[in-house]
Amino acid sequence: MSITSYSFLLFAGALLLLYYRTPLKWQWTLLLAASYTFYAFSGIRYLGYILATTLCTYFVSRKMGALKEYQEAFFRENKDILDREDKKLYKASVKKRQKAWLLLALVFNFGILAVIKYGNFFVSNIGALFGASGDAFFRLALPLGISFYTFQTTGYLIDLYRGEYREEKNFFRLSLFVSFFPQLIQGPISRFGALSKELYAGHAFDGRQVAFGLQRMLYGFFKKLVIADRIMAGLSTISGDPAAYTGAYAFVGMIFYAIDLYMDFSGGIDIVIGFSQALGITLPENFKRPYFAVSLKDYWHRWHITLCNWFKDYVFYPISTSPKLLARAKKLKTAGHAGLARRITVYIGNLAVWLFTGIWHGAAWNFIIWGLLNGCFLLLSQEMEPLYRKFYERFPGLSESRVFLVVRVVRTFLFVSLLCMFDYYANASVTLRAMAGMVMDFDFAVFFNGSLLSLGLSAADYVILLLALCLVFLVSLWQERGVAVREKIAAQAGPVRVLIWYGLFLCVLLFGAYGIGYDASQFIYNQF
Repeated sequence: MSITSYSFLLFAGALLLLYYRTPLKWQWTLLLAASYTFYAFSGIRYLGYILATTLCTYFVSRKMGALKEYQEAFFRENKDILDREDKKLYKASVKKRQKAWLLLALVFNFGILAVIKYGNFFVSNIGALFGASGDAFFRLALPLGISFYTFQTTGYLIDLYRGEYREEKNFFRLSLFVSFFPQLIQGPISRFGALSKELYAGHAFDGRQVAFGLQRMLYGFFKKLVIADRIMAGLSTISGDPAAYTGAYAFVGMIFYAIDLYMDFSGGIDIVIGFSQALGITLPENFKRPYFAVSLKDYWHRWHITLCNWFKDYVFYPISTSPKLLARAKKLKTAGHAGLARRITVYIGNLAVWLFTGIWHGAAWNFIIWGLLNGCFLLLSQEMEPLYRKFYERFPGLSESRVFLVVRVVRTFLFVSLLCMFDYYANASVTLRAMAGMVMDFDFAVFFNGSLLSLGLSAADYVILLLALCLVFLVSLWQERGVAVREKIAAQAGPVRVLIWYGLFLCVLLFGAYGIGYDASQFIYNQF
């Protein structure tokens, strides 16, 4: 059930009505039933995967919690005979047993993900080493949101191991945390400590919050249907025949894909967060206007924020602060390599994060290359920071120049778009040929001789895209300057508010890209 389909609108509308007619203490049970109903629409057989992950997470979390409770009871009963060293040794023993359970859960949960999402990639590459056929060894359909709920349950278990909260003892409540259907579609990845308070608490009807949530959903539909789905026609033409559409066409495809990716992903997130807000539930923001970033580092502080934070907390820090790596750094420092010692922990942690980020995005070498390139360029940028500081000291006016700011924003946008070509094309070799073509075979006449009309987009489509992008740009610019747009609109007179929101509704209705297969349309991040 796509969240831009008519069936979803009926489902969401019915749930919203039932939700606020349900007693507050039972609202979470309605959400659980709705979540599993929604998930069943993606395929009844997929329920087994999410149930298996939930059962494993629940069982292991209870085991870890029981060990913690037993430790506390043991300390209370023996407080007069245990000294500090005894307690330390006992805590270490309990921690070791908790870690064993944690590792078991990680192997099981990530094992499901690895087999389904990466099994064929692994087997086909092993086969290629021995000259076997490159055909798929086996094919398994990817369950909806498997990467998202696997990462979310992993974060829950690791935080529990770290002692950040107590385990959830109610299996059905934990099931809701794992399966809450809006965020299953494409995130955001939430933390148990924050989301559980939102899910399990009752929410009385608040007209303002419901209105704000529906307004944000409408804006998400505008991004997805008017912009992303319309521009997809041109993208399909270019990527479908990369040998014919090279040079300037490849550049157009690069820009189109950057626009499509952001409008598709952020539009979906707007729908998800908006609908959750209408239910009284606050989800974490996942985007902060990434195409206003002035550097690659700034971009990744703005794009898919919850995923980046997840990798930072559960991959980067554990690796960069691991005892073995710190010991290695200490040896290097003792040997007189202080600079290398200072960098090695950060560099290895950083490259591990970006390797896993690439793998997370897809089971293909082009995603791995994309991830490692991001990591390498971020490290290169970090190494060049002293030069940047000297440059700004030499030219202090540049840091306050709006022209230079625009140059940095455009530069970052183009660079990020270039890297995203590894996602856009079928494989790395095609991507590299397309990049080379943009340098060796760039024909500016394509932009003026009407050739762009051969991509499956009419002149009217280009006009609609231009006007729609201008609207999104203006809204983003206001937000970047600290303007709360929905609050600003809410403060206007009634006729003005109606004109704005009804006008946006008409734009979606009249200019949305529907057509054949509309109900089956999928978001780019749907099956991550």
